Amino acid sequence: MFDVGFSELLMVGLVALLVLGPEKLPRAARLAGLWVGKARSVLAVAKAEIKQELAAEEMRQLMQQNIAGEVQKALDDTRSAVDDINFNIQAATETDRNDDKPSSAG
Repeated sequence: MFDVGFSELLMVGLVALLVLGPEKLPRAARLAGLWVGKARSVLAVAKAEIKQELAAEEMRQLMQQNIAGEVQKALDDTRSAVDDINFNIQAATETDRNDDKPSSAG
């Protein structure tokens, strides 16, 4: 994230030593470390929550796709069954009509 090298850290340390003095510098360093630790903790929690929400959203989308696919399959199966029933009804009706016709042989 930040490109801070050893020379930059050394310069910040020297400036802090000059500004704060040798008595206050250790306490200031501990306080800075505490705040950095808290900031990292907050960022880690936020990152975990975002990752969890993205995973939940991805699962919702997959479920919706699966549900839509299964509904479409059920609809196709139902249409196929209705078509088969209609075909069988037509075949039975035609058979009945042919049985009711008088035969012209004879």
